[in-house]
Amino acid sequence: MTAAVQTLPVRRWVLDLSAVAALLAVPIVGFWPTFGGPAYLPAAVGGALLGMGLAALCTWLRWGVLPLAGLTALTYFLFGGALALPHTTVAGVIPTLETLRQLGLGVVTSWKQLLTTVAPVAASDGHLLVPFLLSLLAGVLTTTFALRLRAPAWALVPAAAFLGAQIALGTSQPAVPVVQGIVFALVSAVWLAVRQSWQHGTGAVRLGDDTTPVRGVVGRRLLLGGAVIAVATLVGVATSAFAAPESPRYVLRDVVIPPFDVREYPSPLQSFRALVRDFPDEPLFSAAGLPEGARVRIAAMDAYDGTVYNVSDQGAGTSSAFGPVRGNMSADAEGTPATVHVEIAALDGVWMPEVGAVRSIAFDGDRADDLRRAAYYNEVTGTAVVTQPLGAGDSYTLESVIPASPSDDALADQDFAAVSLPDQEGVPQEFAEVASEAVAEATTPVEKVRALQTMLAEGGFFSHGLEGEVLSRAGHGAERISTLLGSDQMVGDDEQYATAMALLAREIGIPARVVMGFYPEEDQASQAVFTATGDSLHAWVEVAFEDAGWVTFDPTPPDDQVPNDQTTKPRADPKPQVLQPPPPPQQPVDLPPTVPDDRESEDESGLDLALLATIVAIALGVLALLALLAAPFIVIGALKAARRRRRRDAERAADRISGGWDELVDRASDYGTTVRPGGTRAEEAGVVATAFAEPRVGTLAERADLEVFGPRDPTPEDVTEFWRQVDEIVGGMGQTRSVWGRLAARLSVRSLLAGTRFALPARAPRPPRAARSRAAESIRREPDPADEIQETS
Repeated sequence: MTAAVQTLPVRRWVLDLSAVAALLAVPIVGFWPTFGGPAYLPAAVGGALLGMGLAALCTWLRWGVLPLAGLTALTYFLFGGALALPHTTVAGVIPTLETLRQLGLGVVTSWKQLLTTVAPVAASDGHLLVPFLLSLLAGVLTTTFALRLRAPAWALVPAAAFLGAQIALGTSQPAVPVVQGIVFALVSAVWLAVRQSWQHGTGAVRLGDDTTPVRGVVGRRLLLGGAVIAVATLVGVATSAFAAPESPRYVLRDVVIPPFDVREYPSPLQSFRALVRDFPDEPLFSAAGLPEGARVRIAAMDAYDGTVYNVSDQGAGTSSAFGPVRGNMSADAEGTPATVHVEIAALDGVWMPEVGAVRSIAFDGDRADDLRRAAYYNEVTGTAVVTQPLGAGDSYTLESVIPASPSDDALADQDFAAVSLPDQEGVPQEFAEVASEAVAEATTPVEKVRALQTMLAEGGFFSHGLEGEVLSRAGHGAERISTLLGSDQMVGDDEQYATAMALLAREIGIPARVVMGFYPEEDQASQAVFTATGDSLHAWVEVAFEDAGWVTFDPTPPDDQVPNDQTTKPRADPKPQVLQPPPPPQQPVDLPPTVPDDRESEDESGLDLALLATIVAIALGVLALLALLAAPFIVIGALKAARRRRRRDAERAADRISGGWDELVDRASDYGTTVRPGGTRAEEAGVVATAFAEPRVGTLAERADLEVFGPRDPTPEDVTEFWRQVDEIVGGMGQTRSVWGRLAARLSVRSLLAGTRFALPARAPRPPRAARSRAAESIRREPDPADEIQETS
């Protein structure tokens, strides 16, 4: 490949680099929907410019493939931190060990991380490695092929591969697909036309008996081709809206992201009474940094089937719309920023304690990576789950936005919001009448909600139904809520009152849902760390308003508002007191032997293992990047080896002789020797002998003609000897060349692009023995063309 590079004129540099930049800009623009904005552009554009600069520099210096591959790998690790992982560097520029580790692993793992994250992905999560790496490799390969190969069409292969990779890694809703396709095709066509015209623009074209300068013909061809392209572009733009399919295109993201159905897990509201009963004082989790007045959310439910309140199965925009956790969630949320650190104690299950509108979640501890991959978040309800249940010792940090709580005056002029909620099932018909009577005097939307809240909070009584409390059955099925609303005295806790208010609100067209979570008592709201127990577990109702969004309402009576009529309490059945005998004496317990504390040595070995893992990751990344860069040249070597094997093992002995000569000429062509296609062996021998100062080439050409056209078929010994001489002459071709020159010849594609000697041509049947004898005799008498060339020169 290097041997084909000549001193390029300035206009060639300008044309090729401009065309490559335009081609690479098409897939770079395509990443816009994946990242939801221009945050990826510094990484993608920087990678493309670095790749183009490296390829241009190596072309100008006439460096081979290995220096280019080494410089590409070095550039990836030097500039990858600043462009793709700035949060791991010092001052946003200087790479650290963590930067090098993530760059090394990112060559292999970044693709999966990008595909398994719901778009738009965050630039701060390391996803910028994908556009940076793709742009860098595409810039190197496209620019190299454009500047070094005589056929510029080969440069379209890596550019088209970059575009295909961007489409596969993108979203099902592309940015401007029609414009992308038109620009790519237009730039390719114009570039190839101009390059073709320049290659043939130095002579004259014969038209009849006159000669017309090529430049005039080329100019007319360019004008005609440009007009055709312009018309095709206009027609394509005009008809794209009608021809484009209505359904979205399928991409890898649709296949790789595993389906997640939160309804596979039971409704968290079903465990409300159990948490209150079993963990009245035992810490379930702690939240440090919880702002005053904020609440910790566990789950938001908007679907009722007559038995339980649960998340819906309506998809996007509902309580079941969970997606993998990423670093740019809740981008449109407004309010007070807060950083809350959560540590799990006795709480278990898949529902994560959350605060406000979460923007990012950073897991800590030994299970951090596992929990991060298993975490899903719902931006509509502000709730999260992990498919690997939480356990004691798990911890994470929330970056959230706490929305403001609007007053009733602020909500006075606001109507209810039009939100997507599933239809309620199994709701008794009398609930609509109860709700209508409760809001009969209300005039504004917020007054209707307050009327329902007041009816329950002031007209009911509170009881968990535990020992020593008024009887209150657990559950929130239709029968339990009907009993609550139809009793002379409404008795229940948050589970029943929140469900009752949400059902009544939905019956009269108010968009409502039930939320379960924790919040501290008023006297504990100012504490630095909130410790959640069963006693601080609550359920409330949220109603959607047009401008304010979801607003919180508490329909549960105060816990000190209990019924005055004690007949509702369960009757006690006293048992006679019996004096129990004293317990038997306990036997002394054998304590286990003391085990020395080896934690310090374990920490030291852990540090060594972490350093070793970082080194291994960097090494694997370098090897993977070098393998990716060397892949085209490995293919070139494999093709040449296959071509040689086919020639050496041809069926007929004469074809093996011809194949040996073709192998010699192709190797000379790879060294930069221009051999005219279609010439005789004598003519080819003259060119090769002159280029390499090797007189034996002429003798070998004569022998090839004698063996092919001679009176007898070559014997296996003749074939072996002929190929031995071919290999000896080919080996001598590189003696005057440097190591890089010999390597460049081995990786050159000139002989492959010629396409005339890769496959063995079909030969005519051998002539009769007499004819072959006459042909051989004429060959012996024919003067050596090489001698004639030397005498002429």
